[in-house]
Amino acid sequence: MTPAARDLAGIEAARTSRWEVRRSVEAVVTLAGEKGDSNVSWKPSMSIFRLFLACMVSGGIQYGWALQLSLLSPYSQTLRISHSYVSLTWICGPMAGFVVQPIVGYYSDRCTAKIGRRRHFILAGCIIICLSVMMIGFSADIGRHLGDTKEHCSTSKGSRWSAAAVYIVGFWFLDFANNTVQGPARAMMADLSAGQHGPNVGQSIFSLWMALGSVLGYLSGANAKWHEWLPWLKTAACCDACANLKGAFLTAVILIIISMSVTLALAGKEQLAKDDVDVSSGGACSAFADLYSTELATQNKTTDVCDPLVLFL
Repeated sequence: MTPAARDLAGIEAARTSRWEVRRSVEAVVTLAGEKGDSNVSWKPSMSIFRLFLACMVSGGIQYGWALQLSLLSPYSQTLRISHSYVSLTWICGPMAGFVVQPIVGYYSDRCTAKIGRRRHFILAGCIIICLSVMMIGFSADIGRHLGDTKEHCSTSKGSRWSAAAVYIVGFWFLDFANNTVQGPARAMMADLSAGQHGPNVGQSIFSLWMALGSVLGYLSGANAKWHEWLPWLKTAACCDACANLKGAFLTAVILIIISMSVTLALAGKEQLAKDDVDVSSGGACSAFADLYSTELATQNKTTDVCDPLVLFL
C-alpha cells in the first residue's frame, strides 16, 4: 500500500470511529430517555450562523454605549453642568462594572426560570436601557416642564438644574443596565458554543459584535444632521445639538429592540435543573470573595520565583 493510500485509509478510519462514537452516545441517550433518566440529554450543536445571530444583542448594547461615550459629555455642557461634575458622572461606569456584573452573573448562573438562565436578565436590562436612553434624550424637555427656564434654548444662559438631574439619573441607570445585559450575554455565548464550536468561538463572535456596534455607534454620533432629517425633534428647550442626540438615541432604541428580539428568539431556553444549582456558596457577595481568593492563590503560586516583586505589585 502506498503512503498516500495508507493516509487515506487512516482518515476514513478516523471518520468511521467518530461516527460510531456519536451513534453510541445517541443510543445511550435514547436508552436513558426510555428508562426515565432525566440527567442524560443529547443537545444538538447550534450552527455557526445561528450562533452569530444569537449574539446580536451585544452589538445593539455596544452601539448605545458608543453613543454615550461620544455624545453625552458635549451634551452635558448644554445643560450647564460644570466640567468637574461631568467627570463625576462617569464614575458610575467602573462602579457598575465592578458591582453589577458579578452580582448579575452569580444569579444568572443559578437561575432556574423556564425561559432559561440568561434571557430574562437580557430582557430586563434592555428595557431599562431603552427607558434610560429616552430619559437622557428628552431631559431638556422634561426639565423645562419641571420648572427650568422658559427662555428659548438658543438664547438661554441660565442654569438648568432639573434637566441636569434627569440627565444624571438616566445616565446612571443606563450604565447599570448596560452591565446587566453585557455579563449574561457574554456568559450565554459561552453556554451556546460549549459543544461543537468551543467557548473561544463564542467569545470571538461576542467581540466581533461589540466591534461592529462601536463602529456604527461612533459613526451615528458623528452625524450632525439628525435635526435636519427629523426636524420635529427640535423644541424650545432642545436646539440642534440636543436634537442630534435625540435622533441618535432613537436609532439606538430601535436597534436594541431588534437585536434583543433576535437574540431572545434564537438563543433557546434551556432550563437549569434545581438539582444542578450550586448551593454551597455564600450568596452574591461570595463572588467578590472568590475573586479575592483567586488573586491570592495566583500570587502564592508565583512567590516561589520572585516574592518581593509580587508583594510590591
